[in-house]
Amino acid sequence: MEVILKKNVDKLGYANDLVNVKPGYGRNFLIPQGYAVLATPSAKKAHEEVMRQKSHKESKLISEAQELATRLAASSISIATKAGDNGKIFGSVNTVQLAEALRKEGFDIDRKSLKIKDEPIKEIGTFEAEANLFKGVKQTFNFEIVSE
Repeated sequence: MEVILKKNVDKLGYANDLVNVKPGYGRNFLIPQGYAVLATPSAKKAHEEVMRQKSHKESKLISEAQELATRLAASSISIATKAGDNGKIFGSVNTVQLAEALRKEGFDIDRKSLKIKDEPIKEIGTFEAEANLFKGVKQTFNFEIVSE
């Protein structure tokens, strides 16, 4: 029995996948729970159209993410924080402060998609971070911690 998944199902597939399942599993669980629809010829045709539109939108989003990645690599980000005479900062710098500094520079990147190497940062200097901008589009960039 062929079904089109509407939601991700563990050990079976992801949303919008066309999968073969046993008839009882499809009829008694997947379809009544709303996880799948029966893959009739008209449903397959509609599914193909949805996937074609989704791939077009996704290619546009990927190109925008790549453009953002090139701008991010060329920019210089600095975070001002209070520090002692020996270069140690009071507290630490993490992705929250980095996301805020990026927002001030014109980059709208969520803090959950940022990863700082050697986190937490507790001293002044130049450090490296990675931004996961979209599926398969990651950009590594440098930022600087300066004293106020």
